[in-house]
Amino acid sequence: MKYSIIIPTLNEEKLLPQLLNQLTAEIPLPKSEYEIIISDGGSKDATEEIAVRYGCIFLKHESPVKDNISAGRNKGGMKSSGNWLIFLNADILLANTRNFFLFLEQKVARSSLLAVGGHVKVFPEEEIFSDRLFHGFYYYYFHILNFLGMGNGRGECQIIRKDIFLKLGGYDEQLAAGEDFDLFKRIKKLGRILLTDDLLVYESPRRFRRFGYFNVSLMWLKNSTSIVLMKKSISREWEEVR
Repeated sequence: MKYSIIIPTLNEEKLLPQLLNQLTAEIPLPKSEYEIIISDGGSKDATEEIAVRYGCIFLKHESPVKDNISAGRNKGGMKSSGNWLIFLNADILLANTRNFFLFLEQKVARSSLLAVGGHVKVFPEEEIFSDRLFHGFYYYYFHILNFLGMGNGRGECQIIRKDIFLKLGGYDEQLAAGEDFDLFKRIKKLGRILLTDDLLVYESPRRFRRFGYFNVSLMWLKNSTSIVLMKKSISREWEEVR
């Protein structure tokens, strides 16, 4: 199997159907070449029913201890069958599903790349000027960090070779935030990472609307600095926004 699409969830009944409808209807590959894994963190809503309805592999959270997103991604990665792991957040949509997978087929699947990151924007119908400014800045800022050898990529869309994922032990489950930056930083030490706007995804602006861009940026900065200097995140929990 070529691709395992892994989506960590926690009470995502509102937005998950949009993504699953897109994936199940529009991927231009035989179904034998990909799988969709919903790695749940203990949802109390209809997330499981939605996953089953769309024919996904559903990994139920059985432990009384609450999972963070790193644990959810790792659980999906360990259960996957694909050579490439496509980690998508539940509140995103692909700008063009066909082009997304054709790019992977033509430029990634048989390349020397170890990981790929996409370009993240806000849902077009909800986008305002501050969204364009924020996401545009961070896209090019992450390009600079990768050029300087630090490695970085937004967790909304991260694509990783499975052998590299396993070699590095996946995402650090001790990190409540910044786990996406941390893993790409470790991958960069081993080889090539590509960030490309050919893999454009749109995300819900729900977190930015609740907390504001200044507060989100400040928390990103604190967590990334703490990870680099002390190998731990400042945040103890990444608050659920639904």
